[in-house]
Amino acid sequence: MGQEFFINSATLEAKVRELLPSQGGAGAGFDLSASTQIIPVINLTESAEGSNLRQDLQSALSHDTATEFSVAGGSFSPISGTGYFRIIGTATSLMEDSNTDNNGFQISDGATSKYIWRFVQKKKNSDAITFLSYDFIFLLQATDTFTVISADDYTFLAGSIRQIASLDGTLTNP
Repeated sequence: MGQEFFINSATLEAKVRELLPSQGGAGAGFDLSASTQIIPVINLTESAEGSNLRQDLQSALSHDTATEFSVAGGSFSPISGTGYFRIIGTATSLMEDSNTDNNGFQISDGATSKYIWRFVQKKKNSDAITFLSYDFIFLLQATDTFTVISADDYTFLAGSIRQIASLDGTLTNP
């Protein structure tokens, strides 16, 4: 049998009251304790949230949940909602003149726009093809707009996008 120690910490007690109101959040006194006895912990979080999928499987693309896109020489906004999204795909470009092009993905809050992934090219006089892949997760708030941008007809951004969780973090299974 292990030894038990009492912990006096206002910070830890405040956090317990915040996270577990039924365990003393109403102002009832309680003591925090520690023990030298080893107690196994079983994490039931995924089951409690309604998801039994591993994280990597939960973010999988599927026929029913993925929105595919292909943009060349323009822009496209494939999402009309909030939450956490996964985007995966490729950027392919033929360097055909001496301009500098900005291609990629922007999030706008209505006042300003920021690239969250950008493919910038300073083109030379010789023709060459550049190929890049991307796979990342991003968050859209209520005022945000997500846009895929291709600067010219020789740059293709193609891929799939899918919501993996709502704004409050509730998982969306494939």
